[in-house]
Amino acid sequence: MKKITAPICDFARRYEKSGTLRLHMPGHKGVPFMGCEGLDITEIKGADSLFEAEGIIAESEKNASALFGARTFYSTEGSSLCIRTMLALIMQNNPERGEKTRVLAGRNAHKAFLSAAALLDLEVEWLYPEGEHSYLACPIAPAALEARLREMAPKPAAVYITSPDYLGNMADVAGLAAVCHAHGVYLLVDNAHGAYLKFLEPSLHPIDLGADLCCDSAHKTLPVLTGGAYLHISEHVSPLFADQAKKIMALFASTSPSYLILQSLDAVNAYLAEHSNRYADFAALLTVHRARLRAAGYVLVGNEPLKWTIYTKAYGYTGVEFSDILRAKGIECEFADPDYVVLMLSPMLSNADLARVVEVLSWIKRRPPIQTIPPAVAVPEQSESIRSAMLAPKEVLPISQCVGRVLADPGVGCPPAVPILVCGERIDRAALDAFAYYGITACTVVKE
Repeated sequence: MKKITAPICDFARRYEKSGTLRLHMPGHKGVPFMGCEGLDITEIKGADSLFEAEGIIAESEKNASALFGARTFYSTEGSSLCIRTMLALIMQNNPERGEKTRVLAGRNAHKAFLSAAALLDLEVEWLYPEGEHSYLACPIAPAALEARLREMAPKPAAVYITSPDYLGNMADVAGLAAVCHAHGVYLLVDNAHGAYLKFLEPSLHPIDLGADLCCDSAHKTLPVLTGGAYLHISEHVSPLFADQAKKIMALFASTSPSYLILQSLDAVNAYLAEHSNRYADFAALLTVHRARLRAAGYVLVGNEPLKWTIYTKAYGYTGVEFSDILRAKGIECEFADPDYVVLMLSPMLSNADLARVVEVLSWIKRRPPIQTIPPAVAVPEQSESIRSAMLAPKEVLPISQCVGRVLADPGVGCPPAVPILVCGERIDRAALDAFAYYGITACTVVKE
């Protein structure tokens, strides 16, 4: 691969040094306030325009496309924008015109999926995990997907899955893609937590495993500012998808994309081209440490290489207690609930940082296991569409008064876990118990 440049960064630096009087947005005029203002620009001449890209942004996106082996587009509004765009692309290219676009989705879909389903008025059917699972996991096997697609008539326009999920569970994307393609159905993957998977040996990135459309939250696992994300479109799908992508992104996005975030997406291209091996090396190092932690009595779940998800109850603590101990030692985790803590790691951590984490984990005293079991996923009654419930007049009630009412906003243990209910589903006793377990004391319901 030829040496990758950073055209957006280069332009912003030149402009900062030019001494140009900025009689344009933003209002800080490049005057230092936090320190980054000189590089914070807008769509001036030469700076290109994100959703009509023909210049430096288009060049930078081509660099990213070469790295990922896909047609790659930038988002400064996270994977949420990309999720809405993927679903709108499927809707726009749905041959069943005049009918609602049908999507078969893993039940652990992020709330951005739900808002997209409401905005686009999608017909959503859910893929639940087989067997008993808590609300923090939704494993979907290719055989289960095959059975479900075989019985569906008409077929959905797309299957939508989340992999890796919040706890670090990775789906068999290659197997799921093969099933989808055998039925003539697109596979969409929310890979928000897995941008780095491209840079392992071998690549575990969904596009390389057969996904048709995919989103990555670059900011979650790469050295990118918060909000930086990618929309990837496989080279194997119709060129129409890539041709339509920018216009559809513009439907949902701000007309003022952050040029600081764009610069971070631009800069990371050169870093990844030069240092991609760091991810494979770091993953190998974490495998060694993971084995040592297990030997010390920790139960780690999930198979995502750069995430440690500890089932803390097996070590004698709730996840919240455990996170408080880590915080007191100067370590902030990604997430904690009654059962788990999630630690997200990356090669940007130094050896000393990693040693500090392991030292603190080794220092925490093991206690007798906590025996309480999280509630299992239940299949609720769908009373009305996601769109109808989400856009309906609402009221907030204590959960004790909510049995029989229709949920208007999603209630969930943590995003993007398995929602206890989604908008339009009726609240029953099982949902009430799950809400109570996760500390949810009130619900937003459709007003009667």
